[in-house]
Amino acid sequence: MTSPSVDVVIAVHSPDRPVERAVGSVLLHTTASVRVTVVVHNTDAAPVVARLSGFVGKAGLRILELHDGIASPAGPFNLGLDHATAPFTSVLGSDDEFEPGAIDAWLAVANSDSADVVIACLRHAGGSPVPTPPTRPFRQSSLDPVKDRLSYRSAPLGLVSRAAFGELRFAEGLPSGEDLPYVSRLWFSGRRISSARSAPAYRLHDDSGDRVTFATRSIAEEFAYLPSTIGSSWFRALPAPSQSALVAKFLRIHLFGAVSNRPDPALWATPDREELAEIARLLLSSGHGIEEVLSRADRDLLDAILDPSSCARTLGSLAIRRRRRLAVASLFPRRLTRLLHAEAPLRFSAASALANIALPRRAYPDALEFR
Repeated sequence: MTSPSVDVVIAVHSPDRPVERAVGSVLLHTTASVRVTVVVHNTDAAPVVARLSGFVGKAGLRILELHDGIASPAGPFNLGLDHATAPFTSVLGSDDEFEPGAIDAWLAVANSDSADVVIACLRHAGGSPVPTPPTRPFRQSSLDPVKDRLSYRSAPLGLVSRAAFGELRFAEGLPSGEDLPYVSRLWFSGRRISSARSAPAYRLHDDSGDRVTFATRSIAEEFAYLPSTIGSSWFRALPAPSQSALVAKFLRIHLFGAVSNRPDPALWATPDREELAEIARLLLSSGHGIEEVLSRADRDLLDAILDPSSCARTLGSLAIRRRRRLAVASLFPRRLTRLLHAEAPLRFSAASALANIALPRRAYPDALEFR
């Protein structure tokens, strides 16, 4: 085939995944030259090949196998990246899809902005947008990792330049969070980053119940990625505002999310509570006081997390309380002097709300191949 402009990598962990939908969204709805690498992971390849019978043998599809016995998408994604030769790479879940024309539009953004990373707009299958990252209002190019809160996009969905990041790989050996060290390196790399918020989107489907991401794990397993992020020499070399921004995201999304995902008090044994408190202390030690900008409701939950002896039922109630987005406790920090910080709840909530507003489609150039 013609040398592709984009290498798309799809990891398949089960023959039940609708991988033909993902592959078709790329090969049937893209004008630019693309190649799809399907990596069949720890499962029989024959049923997967049968699903792809309409594409097998055609230019643009490559099927690889990986049998490593590890329940993580890092291995198959990395294998696909190892075989990539195009100027840009893109990863796609086997039960997700790209909207028609998405890659063409993303390439046009990369061309017009000289971007090393193009962040795809995310939409659920029903059409509702996913408001991450909550960038500055209407900002789409030359994004700043701190001002535009890029850390809140936890997966490298869109386009990534091989010239800039060809050696970067997903963290292997982790039960979850394998993409967090990867994307953190992207966002704080100092490279040019653009948003394709007004372009066709990456469409998320939830019709597969066996996603590795959804599996219940221990607290230690859930946060096993931290040593390769905030425990790394790379993180320690970042300026303080960048470290604070990354820690704020880990607190809001991952630490508080761990509580929200365990609403039953019976799920909280004493070792789990102690491990969660230790994770919280580790994050705070690297955040340069960023917890001061969190809402009162968030701080109340954080205080309960830091005290392993606090009632598990109270922990669950506080997790529910912090999700009442319009309550006073959810909109104001304890210290009003931190009210206008970029990570403070008022500005953060406003940016998230504006991220849901559809922007006019950009005027893309006719030449869609990467130049």
